[in-house]
Amino acid sequence: MNSATKALASQIQDEQEELTARSSTQTAQELLAREEAEFTRDKGSAKDFFYLFPSFREYGKYAAVTSVLIVIEAIFELMIPTYMARLIDYGITPRNMAEVWHWGLILILLALLSIGAGVGAAFTAARSGAGFAKNLRRDLFEKVQAFSFANIEHFSTGSIITRLTTDVTNVQNSIQMIFIIAFRAPVMMIVSIVLCLRLNVKLSLIYIAVMIVLGVVLLSLAGSVHPIFVRVFHTYDVLNSSVEEDINGIRVVKGFNREAHQSTIFRHISQRIYELFCKAEFRMSWIDPAANISIAFIIMMTSWVAAQEIVASGNNEALGMTTGDLTSLFSYAIAILMSTIMLMGVFVMIIISRASASRMAAILLEKSDMQNPEHPLMDVPDGSVDFEDVVFRYDAQGTGTPVVDHVSMHIPSGSTIGIIGETGSAKSSLVQLIPRLYDVQEGSVKVGGHDVREYDMNVLRHAVSMVLQKNTLFTGTIAENLRWGNPDATDEQLRHAAQLAHADDFVQEMPKKYDTMIEEGGTNVSGGQKQRLTIARAILRQPKVLILDDSTSAVDTKTDADIRQAFATELPNTTKIIIAQRLSSVESADQIFYLRNGMIAAQGTHEELMESSEDYRSTWLSQNEAKQAGIEEGIIDENGNEIAAKEGEND
Repeated sequence: MNSATKALASQIQDEQEELTARSSTQTAQELLAREEAEFTRDKGSAKDFFYLFPSFREYGKYAAVTSVLIVIEAIFELMIPTYMARLIDYGITPRNMAEVWHWGLILILLALLSIGAGVGAAFTAARSGAGFAKNLRRDLFEKVQAFSFANIEHFSTGSIITRLTTDVTNVQNSIQMIFIIAFRAPVMMIVSIVLCLRLNVKLSLIYIAVMIVLGVVLLSLAGSVHPIFVRVFHTYDVLNSSVEEDINGIRVVKGFNREAHQSTIFRHISQRIYELFCKAEFRMSWIDPAANISIAFIIMMTSWVAAQEIVASGNNEALGMTTGDLTSLFSYAIAILMSTIMLMGVFVMIIISRASASRMAAILLEKSDMQNPEHPLMDVPDGSVDFEDVVFRYDAQGTGTPVVDHVSMHIPSGSTIGIIGETGSAKSSLVQLIPRLYDVQEGSVKVGGHDVREYDMNVLRHAVSMVLQKNTLFTGTIAENLRWGNPDATDEQLRHAAQLAHADDFVQEMPKKYDTMIEEGGTNVSGGQKQRLTIARAILRQPKVLILDDSTSAVDTKTDADIRQAFATELPNTTKIIIAQRLSSVESADQIFYLRNGMIAAQGTHEELMESSEDYRSTWLSQNEAKQAGIEEGIIDENGNEIAAKEGEND
């Protein structure tokens, strides 16, 4: 390769890298723009904490005990400076060892009592905080589990994860600080002020003035930080969603060599979090200097005023201040300022965690748009399905274009129904109305002669099973995954269901057979294997309605036919609704519905549609021409088995 060619290749590579970087930056900016819009809508309020308090439940008693112990600790601690003054005035100054021992032992006892109450408060606060967090996570998770699909779409997956982890931890830490400090600081502040007023009114008024000024400064600083932390948590949502998307699609990322693109997006979002934290920390960094200046001013004023009064009184308690009083004043002055700082610290924690509380309250307050009726039906009589002039839109307001547009159909119990149509013709949307994953806006969907909204949702969904094209296997053994269909299934029933779904053969070849662990997301099984396992899971359930949403797309034609034959023999009374792209999967169905733009364009048996529907006939002919060409090219065999797919199925 000559130098000109190398230079041209280098230039092309640089241009590609620049284009990738520009594209990644634009994507990151669009994601952050959505975060900004979310921030504008969600600023929350302090009352959101009250929606979380029911999660204390059995741990509320520990919170109450913490409050009592904190007050006791503060009282004992505040008694120490008073008795220290007596130790100095009655024992140390006159060199009276008896008094030194007397007041010294009292001080030791007070210190031990204060330490004991403090340790107890720390234990009960930790117990109440950890218990509260445990209950809150469970409440949030159970709430999410009860959401309909429409509710879940209000929150991104990354956002839900952040709310159940980072946000819960933030509020837990705040709650523990509140119980430890919010009770301690006011007690110490009020009692210290009273004791200071008893010792010296002039200095006490100076302390109160400094406390007010410091409080105003801290409040203003803390208030300016809250919006920044709201943005931080929304940006965390964007980051988590980006990471989750990248990890789930890592094979696609590597397949298209887009690691640099994804890394640039991550870097931009991470940089945004860094900038926000720096901005917040810069503002909060002024708290320490403000507190230190206040303490220095208090020490200076106390030393100046008190020293003059001690000299004037000759260190005589009857005539004015004593050295012991000066020591007490220092202690109480510091206690007042530290209480102020602690209260501001609590305020800052509340400010920070308020964003988290608001985000969790949003989940707890989200009303599921699907509720059981007051007196739900607890039995599904049979597997008949009726759509009566059904209209469905995904937008909750019902103002958009209908996805399912005035569809009516009757499906007898035990029959086999095929649903076909072009991509985007609402095939999946239609069948998702049967187990009530969404509710219709107009018309009704009936199962067993009753509107699906009349059933208890658990009963309905137990009677209606769905097998999706991209169904999910969970971390656990193959047997544990299959028992999602029937928790009480025996090993023999598991294997029989797997045999019907043509899954037993490859399971037997695995190291531990049905005890083989499925990795997260089912990454250690192929697409076809995953589909057959989910079909076996559905067979185990023995549902009254079985919906196959293009769930045999990754298996060969012969296996597809064998699985359908197994359904016919093993589930004769189950209504089978098959969505397919391959017409061979529905040719033998009792009735076939051809959808277009959310409406039924044609219906009938295979023979009837070949006569009456040009769309159906042309699709069948094109697929069979492709089949014949595939036979000639060696892609499929005479039986229609997809050789390439079959060979690659276990890759």
